[in-house]
Amino acid sequence: MDFNSLKKKIGQNNKGGGKDGKKETKLSTSIAGALFIFMIIAALYLVISGSGKTIPEVSISDLAKSVSAGEVKKIVVEGDNLSITYIDDQVKTSKKEVGSALSQTLFNYGVTSEALAQTDIQIKDENGFSFWLLNILPFLLPILFIVIFFWYISRQVKGAGMQAMTFGQSKARITDPNDKNSRVTFKDVAGCKEAKEELKEIVDFLKSPKKFLDIGARIPKGVMLTGSPGTGKTLLARAVAGEASVPFFHLSGSEFVEMFVGVGASRVRDLFKMAKKSAPAIIFVDEIDAIGRIRGGGFGGGNDEREQTLNQILVEMDGFEPNDKVIVMAATNRPDVLDPALVRPGRFDRKVILDLPDRADREAILEIYAVKKPLAEDINLKLIAERTPGFSGADLYSLMNEGAILAARENRKKVFQFDLIRAIEKVMLGPERKSHLLSKKEKEITAYHEAGHALVASVLPYADPVHKVSIIARGNAGGYTLKLPLEERRLQSKKEFIDDIAMSLGGYAAEQMMFGDITTGPSSDLQVATNLARSMVTRWGMSDVIGPITLGGSTRTQYGEVVEKEYSENVSTQVDAEVKRIVNDGLKTAEKVLAENKKAFTAIAHKLIEVETLEQEEYEKILTAHGILLKKKEIIAPTEESLL
Repeated sequence: MDFNSLKKKIGQNNKGGGKDGKKETKLSTSIAGALFIFMIIAALYLVISGSGKTIPEVSISDLAKSVSAGEVKKIVVEGDNLSITYIDDQVKTSKKEVGSALSQTLFNYGVTSEALAQTDIQIKDENGFSFWLLNILPFLLPILFIVIFFWYISRQVKGAGMQAMTFGQSKARITDPNDKNSRVTFKDVAGCKEAKEELKEIVDFLKSPKKFLDIGARIPKGVMLTGSPGTGKTLLARAVAGEASVPFFHLSGSEFVEMFVGVGASRVRDLFKMAKKSAPAIIFVDEIDAIGRIRGGGFGGGNDEREQTLNQILVEMDGFEPNDKVIVMAATNRPDVLDPALVRPGRFDRKVILDLPDRADREAILEIYAVKKPLAEDINLKLIAERTPGFSGADLYSLMNEGAILAARENRKKVFQFDLIRAIEKVMLGPERKSHLLSKKEKEITAYHEAGHALVASVLPYADPVHKVSIIARGNAGGYTLKLPLEERRLQSKKEFIDDIAMSLGGYAAEQMMFGDITTGPSSDLQVATNLARSMVTRWGMSDVIGPITLGGSTRTQYGEVVEKEYSENVSTQVDAEVKRIVNDGLKTAEKVLAENKKAFTAIAHKLIEVETLEQEEYEKILTAHGILLKKKEIIAPTEESLL
């Protein structure tokens, strides 16, 4: 089977695999439509073939008298039937004697030749095609319609039967390697340097497998792509197929599973069969955790459709020969829930991890997404990359798209740097809620709250410098404080966590200090601080009381059972006490910073009430005016925010 015929077959299978509701109602809808058409045709036939207006009939003797009296204008002879038109345009019918001429009959009834000569007599031939058609059509039409009706119904039944026969066939979508419009290569994927190096071996094997086989090497049968959502797993799989110029079978793990047991396994067999016929090829299963979860959990019974499908995948991968030249790729962001048999050596034994892009990778990704967008001269993608740490490739795509939307909304033909800066905050926090108007009191509370966050972050030595402070509602936040790290880092220390907790509680301390009361505003801050303190104690060994041990919560083993926390109630009490101590120490630190720098604190709050948003330059002027030293290192990238 060549590639084109295979592609045609897959297209037919996909066409037959529409929504279940449409499959069930297609036949009944066709029958109802046919019956409706039948009733319309029958009604029209009755109307057309109805008797209509009744034409009076006269005897041949009365006709002879009328001809003798000169009352007849025209006589039309059609076989033995006579159509008579009188002088007053009245029309009547009559019948002549069979086998005799009309003139002879009228002469026998006493009509003179002079009277007959004054009457127009026309004779129509009955032997033509139209004569026979008009006579046969009333009988032929119902029979013909019944034949067509039953043929139409049988065709629909046959189509439904064919769809039932193709129910177990694969629904994979195939990408033609010769289609330049949809082809993706490694040049279209920025970053992921280590991942691309790993996958180049797959491309080399698909292009020239002989050098691997000659030396006794076997390329991995399966490649598992794991990483956070939006890191480009699917795009990288398409790039492998584009680089190797081989057919690319793409489908989701959920497309195997149906309500009928065995359908998923049948589709797996059909998918691997088609891939082997078009080898070399790549099979890509996206979101494989939909069918590859740990077996034996007791869900769904012994005939669980998901387990049947997973078992068939395992069998098919074991059945590969060294020269099959079919690579199975899969992607998931939940590798922890996959069945151990699926990721053992011999199946998905090549694991490729896709991390979030660093600053250089983010700049390269932005350049790719900016190709088709008209950018203004002031665009600096390096600066945008520095301000977007933690953004995935999908986030960066959304950023560029939101920037273009903001420019189009203001009827501009180019995207400016200001558009992209606003797009960063929109992607991180959501759109501005300009209609969310605060009362004078609420605006004052919000200003002091955010000023507390900002000042604590600026004074503490291990907290990140502040990039922007705003009391404009955005998303679910009533206000926000954005921070910039001095350098992009992978590791964080205990001192940095302690200062982050104090910074998170700066808004709580500010409200308590200025108003002697607490609002619901710091709720998310308290949650962030508590979770961070608990992680320090139970995960990272940053507590002197608990020590360098890890205390996990409830977990689920590979066989599905739930294991409760593996430490005593005494240790649990110590953990709670240590978390409370760390949070309270952070609150005391925040209160001390605000008390010692109260003039700068109130100046920031008053400026926020006036202008609502403070950018970094204007904010640092206030700090400098009150004798607060700034962190002098070069700013590389912004990271996190504290939400009200």
